[in-house]
Amino acid sequence: MFRQKLSVQQAQDIALQRVPGQIFHVDMDLEHGVFVYEIFILTSENRVYEVEVNGSTGNIIKVELEDFD
Repeated sequence: MFRQKLSVQQAQDIALQRVPGQIFHVDMDLEHGVFVYEIFILTSENRVYEVEVNGSTGNIIKVELEDFD
């Protein structure tokens, strides 16, 4: 059975500590048996980052600059 321990708000707070900005989209996915929050943040430099947070541990899995070109 898969369980998430973090609330959406907790995951957002973790992501914002890594990448300050404004959250405009949050998704949740199951990757390799682990719940992952995918949090998209718009920074003050008008860049968009995707921050993936492990839904069980709160660890940041990756931070990626989105390229819309």
